[in-house]
Amino acid sequence: MGSVKDLEIIKKPTSDHMGIGRFHFSDRYSVFDWGEMPDHIEEKGAALCLMGAYCFEELERRGIKTHYRGLVNDNGKVVYFKELESPTNIMEINLVNVYRPNTYLEGGKLKYDYSIYTPELKNFLIPLEIIYRNGLPEGSSVFKRLEQGLITLEDLELDHMPKPGEKLDKPIFDVSTKLEEGDRYVTWKEAQKIAGLTDAEVEAIKKTLSKVNETITEIAQKSDLVNEDGKIELAFDPERRLMVVDVVGTLDECRFTYQGIHVSKEIARIYYRRTEWYKDVEEAKRVAVEKGIKDWKSLCKTNPPKLDPELKTIISEMYMAAANALTSRKMFDVPSLAEVVVKYRDYINSSL
Repeated sequence: MGSVKDLEIIKKPTSDHMGIGRFHFSDRYSVFDWGEMPDHIEEKGAALCLMGAYCFEELERRGIKTHYRGLVNDNGKVVYFKELESPTNIMEINLVNVYRPNTYLEGGKLKYDYSIYTPELKNFLIPLEIIYRNGLPEGSSVFKRLEQGLITLEDLELDHMPKPGEKLDKPIFDVSTKLEEGDRYVTWKEAQKIAGLTDAEVEAIKKTLSKVNETITEIAQKSDLVNEDGKIELAFDPERRLMVVDVVGTLDECRFTYQGIHVSKEIARIYYRRTEWYKDVEEAKRVAVEKGIKDWKSLCKTNPPKLDPELKTIISEMYMAAANALTSRKMFDVPSLAEVVVKYRDYINSSL
């Protein structure tokens, strides 16, 4: 069970054969690596499932290999998106092995041993999140990292200090860890070492990221959405060929905006950044790093509060409306995306 979706294993992968699994997308959500939050967002799971399936099928159509097998309809049959008659929250996928790095303490700091990852290993999840940034909207982690000196303008290939809302001349490709207690941004050189990648494979990953970015950007543009940034996960198949895994092109994996208004999980993040709980989360993470403590959540003084009920309804409608818009099919009976964005804008204004 994950924080937002559950995995049903139908056939386990082996060292040289992929298995078969099914994602059951739930109405749970997670922010700031917390895991399951106290609310559920109605129909979020089905909306994510349909957005992801549509994007996977478009990637496959463009020759990009993925682990997607299809959607499970009401009769239990695996079908493609166009064959689906009503929403589903179940997606069938090919499975690879997940090898978690070993942890150890060094100088009081928690460290990770990635020695299992070698250029000979096959049929496994690459332990990285690969990120593209077409713009730097308010809330982008880039600003925080620049402020803290964790990254430089040179690292980002920028010749000036960016401002919130800035569009980039060319995308920034970023990378972070995937299987640690908290996602940690790393350089491409460190990422290569962590995952046991060759120079050619690093270039292939960047090329795949670029193609996925282009595809999602085109899909989003048809709905007047701007694809600000997003992340993908990758795996090697039994022949050590790259394939896109997990899910792509959804409001949880991408940061979309509509006329400058966020249309993504960022809405929930914005709400929680104003709470005392968020301050406690940041402090708990800081102390955990300082003291080499693996479970940072145990250091958090408070639990997250529930969402404002009005905002929860808006977020639910936004997921469904975005699924309708991105897939060009009205699978959910909700107002248009433009109307939901107006509702959210009015909510923001009334909250100020």
